[in-house]
Amino acid sequence: MSRRLMFPLFWRIFLSIWLAMAVTVVASNLATRTLLDRERQAIERQVGLRDLGLEAIRVRETEGRGDAWRFLREQGKRLELRLILIELDDDKRLPSSIRERMKSGWYPQKPAVIDVADGYQLVAWPRVNGEGWLDPKFFRVIEMGLAFVLITLACFWIARFVSRPLKHMESTAQRIAGGNTELRVSEDIARRRDEVGQLATAFNAMTERLCGLLERQKHLLRDISHDLRTPLTRQRIAIELASDGGADEQLVASILRQNERLEAMTSQILTLYRVAEQGGDIEREPVKPVKLLNQVLRDAADYADHQGVECRLSATDETAKASVLGDAGLMQRAFDNILQNALDHTPPGKRVQVRASVADGQVTVDIEDEGAGVPAELLPHLFEPFFRADKSRGGKGWGLGLAIARDIVTAHDGEIRAAAGESGGLRVTVRVPVFTAG
Repeated sequence: MSRRLMFPLFWRIFLSIWLAMAVTVVASNLATRTLLDRERQAIERQVGLRDLGLEAIRVRETEGRGDAWRFLREQGKRLELRLILIELDDDKRLPSSIRERMKSGWYPQKPAVIDVADGYQLVAWPRVNGEGWLDPKFFRVIEMGLAFVLITLACFWIARFVSRPLKHMESTAQRIAGGNTELRVSEDIARRRDEVGQLATAFNAMTERLCGLLERQKHLLRDISHDLRTPLTRQRIAIELASDGGADEQLVASILRQNERLEAMTSQILTLYRVAEQGGDIEREPVKPVKLLNQVLRDAADYADHQGVECRLSATDETAKASVLGDAGLMQRAFDNILQNALDHTPPGKRVQVRASVADGQVTVDIEDEGAGVPAELLPHLFEPFFRADKSRGGKGWGLGLAIARDIVTAHDGEIRAAAGESGGLRVTVRVPVFTAG
């Protein structure tokens, strides 16, 4: 495959601005010259100027210069022009400002010079308030206006040229982060022969690689979990048979506990995989969150007593009647995982507070413990699979409970957050859209 010729973004921007400035200068000069040509032509088109010149020559030769000057002055008043008859190369009778305009090669506004017979020229320019002689300020306004319009258009094009593909890449990255791993940056952008095209190509390659790794990771976890279930089940049966055969009870009990932990971990991994695969395609029905919370608390009552932790649920009547649309089993699993995490990290004699409320079309559930808390820099990582804040909250588990809760809440179009509680522990907040207020 042949390497495409690159056109660096630096030179694209540089040449665009340079061309915009060049076009501005050329266009303003052309506009100015056009106006000036029209100005002189307007003067020269005055009816009978050459005939006036011939008549002035005749008056000068027959009646004298004074009469010729007065004749041209009267005719100039009528035409709103200043008229002076001079001999060729003899312009001393002209005002100095007019001589400067005539001799200057760059001066934009010049009088009209009409060649008359017998070596004479008729010089004509507008009176102060007459038409035809444009104010120099007018030309400056024209030039500045053209410069403003052209440079504005050039800057708009450059800004759009640079920002549009970057905005597209940003939105693509956000949607990929949101779970749509099929998206890639547009090929039209990736084919660009500059740094933006290279960035888009590298972004697509990186995304392809990362998505492949994540997909293989998920399949690996799924396959390992499936493969572990059968030997774990057989091992459990063998342990029970060994216990019935008179084996050491303490040893068997220890082996059985480890077996149960492995089975629980396998179940957690499979649940995480199933929720991640289903995403928003879960089966939904009206579910009352407060009813689920009561069930979760009843199931956890024995464990809470064993830990010496008090659990309290507070909810208004309105919240008790509220329903959300979702899978009751999955939502109960999410609340159970959050509560279990709170119980595991709450010292004996402390309590876990569960609050449920309805506001702004959402059911909000807060589960707050009175444990050691989590450092602020670790809070964003609590919902990552296999993450454990061991330095501050040592305990049981594999770092899967909150990750599963996050995926379940996300699949229900809700959001879950962790923050420091009022007592210094951890507060996990779940918000799910209300289906009906009851």
